[in-house]
Amino acid sequence: MCPMPIVKAKKALDELNPGEIMEVISTDKGSLNDFQAWVKQTNHELLKHSEKDGVYTFLVKKNE
Repeated sequence: MCPMPIVKAKKALDELNPGEIMEVISTDKGSLNDFQAWVKQTNHELLKHSEKDGVYTFLVKKNE
């Protein structure tokens, strides 16, 4: 379980305005659980997630 996708996502999300959407691409198979927990803790929204050939894609909306 690598925390880097969450660490990098947090840093990038800090640069966005509320309401903006960020796409995150990861190859870490633990990413789905990590992102679901992270958005609950941070009050952001996981709008969509998908997996294809070991590549995980997430759309995260920044809330207030």
